[in-house]
Amino acid sequence: MNTKAFALRHIGPREDDQNLMLKTIGVDSLDQLIYETVPDDIRLKIGLNLDEPMTEHEYLLHIHDLSKLNKARKTYIGLGYHPTVMPAVIQRNILENPGWYTAYTPYQAEIAQGRLEALLNFQTMVIDLTGMEIANASLLDESTAAAEAMSLLFAVRERSQKKDGINKFFVSENILPQTLSLLQTRSAPIGIELVVGNEDTFDFSKEFFGALLQYPGKDGQITDIKTFIGKANNADIKVAVAADILSLVKLEAPGKFGADVVVGTTQRFGIPMGYGGPHAAFFATKEAYKRDLPGRIIGVTKDANGNRALRMALQTREQHIKRDKATSNICTAQVLLAVMASMYAVYHGPKGLKFIANNVHNKAATLSNALTKLGYEQVNTSYFDTLQIKTKAKKIKKIASEKKVNLYYPDKNTVTISINETTATRDINYLISIFAEAAQKETIEISSVEKANNIEQSVQRDSEFLTDVVFNTYHSETELMRYIKSLERKDLSLNHSMISLGSCTMKLNAAAELLPLSWFKWGNIHPFAPLKQAKGYLTVLKELEDQLTEITGFAATSLQPNSGAQGEFAGLMVIKAYHESRGDHHRNICLIPSSAHGTNPASAVMAGMKVVVTKSTEEGNIDVDDLREKAELHKDNLSCIMVTYPSTHGVYESAIKEITQIIHDNGGQVYMDGANMNAQVGLTNPGNIGADVCHLNLHKTFAIPHGGGGPGVGPICVAKQLVPFLPGNPIVKTGGDKAITAISAAPFGSALVCLISYGYIKMLGAEGLTQATKIAILNANYIKQRLQGSFDTLYSGERGRAAHEMIVDCRAFKEHGIEVSDIAKRLIDYGFHAPTVSFPVAGTLMIEPTESESKAEMDRFCDAMISIKKEIDNSSKDDVNNVLKNAPHTLDMITNDEWHFPYTRQEAAFPLEYVKDNKFWPSVRRVDDAYGDRNLICSCTPIEAYAEA
Repeated sequence: MNTKAFALRHIGPREDDQNLMLKTIGVDSLDQLIYETVPDDIRLKIGLNLDEPMTEHEYLLHIHDLSKLNKARKTYIGLGYHPTVMPAVIQRNILENPGWYTAYTPYQAEIAQGRLEALLNFQTMVIDLTGMEIANASLLDESTAAAEAMSLLFAVRERSQKKDGINKFFVSENILPQTLSLLQTRSAPIGIELVVGNEDTFDFSKEFFGALLQYPGKDGQITDIKTFIGKANNADIKVAVAADILSLVKLEAPGKFGADVVVGTTQRFGIPMGYGGPHAAFFATKEAYKRDLPGRIIGVTKDANGNRALRMALQTREQHIKRDKATSNICTAQVLLAVMASMYAVYHGPKGLKFIANNVHNKAATLSNALTKLGYEQVNTSYFDTLQIKTKAKKIKKIASEKKVNLYYPDKNTVTISINETTATRDINYLISIFAEAAQKETIEISSVEKANNIEQSVQRDSEFLTDVVFNTYHSETELMRYIKSLERKDLSLNHSMISLGSCTMKLNAAAELLPLSWFKWGNIHPFAPLKQAKGYLTVLKELEDQLTEITGFAATSLQPNSGAQGEFAGLMVIKAYHESRGDHHRNICLIPSSAHGTNPASAVMAGMKVVVTKSTEEGNIDVDDLREKAELHKDNLSCIMVTYPSTHGVYESAIKEITQIIHDNGGQVYMDGANMNAQVGLTNPGNIGADVCHLNLHKTFAIPHGGGGPGVGPICVAKQLVPFLPGNPIVKTGGDKAITAISAAPFGSALVCLISYGYIKMLGAEGLTQATKIAILNANYIKQRLQGSFDTLYSGERGRAAHEMIVDCRAFKEHGIEVSDIAKRLIDYGFHAPTVSFPVAGTLMIEPTESESKAEMDRFCDAMISIKKEIDNSSKDDVNNVLKNAPHTLDMITNDEWHFPYTRQEAAFPLEYVKDNKFWPSVRRVDDAYGDRNLICSCTPIEAYAEA
């Protein structure tokens, strides 16, 4: 046994266990199981061409050497990204803590109260600083959030008779360049006309439905948004504001001026730049628009005892309900980053944030005064942290580069300098010396920072913020450490037990993959820094692109999309650009199987396509005859099909090559949803199957942690004909020769967490990756076999095998009065997170064990499921006071003096012997979803302050 091999540590079942599992399944070898599972005509004939695997020790030395190629220079570029100080207590207890980063999206609220509280804090922080009425639990980045604001206002316009047919959207010329690029990407497909101009000369004509301002502007000038918003409101034009969150400590909240939406990024709240991400964006709006709000909202409700409890409200999996009627395909959040940003606000409190913001502003003013004394013209009259200097940029750039300082040069006669939280007095002096040298004058030495207020009186902050007790309590490290721990204990994460969520691939997130994320030379690189300063990143990202291209069997990869849904949209936009390059502007029909992920139709509509749904057979496969009929019917306008493989039903459909050929024969392209790539790697690939583009969920197949609901990364891999259209960036050249405009704000999306997938592939190598896929299939079929007789598997392949996941049917249990949700809640008492509930089929559980779970853990899970089946058999429709309906059982219930249940405390809390060894206690009883939606509270205001509607 090679104890240095990473595969040995990543893959759960030992060799002896594998043999026992194969015997249980009824096959002689793993190869026989794969033969019976994966159709032979799609199997790869040649293995993956990847480097030999590294040990963990070798990899850490390797990634450390690469980090030295990054030059973490003093950076004052700004443009939405700033060096920050992450409090060590947050780094150690959240970023580096698997109790936080391995948790899944809080669909099971009873075992997610900790991160739900942290996200509620995030929403409260955003509501307070923006002055809006409601906020979500974060979005992907500022530019994406701005595009979502535009889409929301457009959707609101469509419901207004006064605005019918009006499609112009004004964008201030002072918007961030990456945001403008993303607005261009998102506006055209849905018929919005962008008009970029000067907000001071905007005429407020009736042909506009909305406007977007930057506050402060990209060059640092703070414009009079108060007057603009007032005039816009009078003209019935809705206004969105992209705001810098740290500046909002000193600037009045846009909501106080009548803004309709406020967006931005919380990166400045202690999150490293990481060459572009991941960072948690914020999105706040009026309560009137709550049904249009993209992403997730955390709401306050009550549990079965009437006690305060938290849950995801309104938007939970909305795409799976609204499908092509959804106004956004965003089904995720940047939870881990939002949690960290919220804890930054908790740790510093309002006084601490004021201190930081004042310090930044005072240093900017001190620098401005010194540069003015040197004879420079600083043109910003009202500013927070960014100065705009009129001078010969080339001369300054030469000296600054020699002195290893990054400034921003928007044109040949302008230099901008953005001061940040890390800027010290010595840094101000160093900056002054650069400009003094350029002016050939003696430098000015600053010994102390001047107190200043260079913000226009009309927009200075007067309103209070962060008044809730949580932001005014935990200001010592001891207190914050304990607060973070108290929340962590309420959440069931992968460090407690298996999370067998089908379609979500909750595999091991290895420590060796994650360690480099905390390293200075990976965290402190600005996404718009000169390329020669990011050679370490560029090496990793280029090799990761090549690795993913090889694994998928395609020609090229773009890492830019920073979620799976963004990957879907990017793939469709690339297909759209390809058709248009051939003069086929009319090709707009997208075929989508009825079993598809709900984000698929939402993404298609966002890309300007018309969705045509194709049928599924009783076996859960795509109905090929119906598909052929619809492809031929729409052949003149067919753009593409969106297909998931293996199917969403957990089956390798044998007709997949026939399906892709039908689409190609009728002029379309094949988009493959890579949600189930975990069952393809090393055995088959999208290119081999006949697809033209796929997105990959790096947070599923390639080991990036789910982080409690994000971050995710959704790169797209494309065939040769689509390579020219891969997405670009307005500042750093990326993408193809005919690149579509930006999909996310940063050139390489969430580059920092791409290190994880790079390490995963580097340490597993071709053989390890292939073995991981085989064991994922083994584990799923083992659970299928063990549950046989208690639970029926809804769909299987032609030889009766499951893919890497399977759907078990729970609909028959209704005759006992038991719903699938009761099983999900009862599993909590056994120490497990429920599998995926009622997707893609209502009344079912979709189970995916992944390759990193051991036989012992899977046996515990199966024992729990079989035990629950016995409890179901003993239940009656006429008696709702049973162990399933009352689940989960809290410590308060078990230790209470009163016990009014017809079963014992032991049956409730310790139903099997193993539970006693590592009992997980839910902190609340079953939550009341309906109450939470009727009485939406998405901030820290106590529930007692509200009366039931």
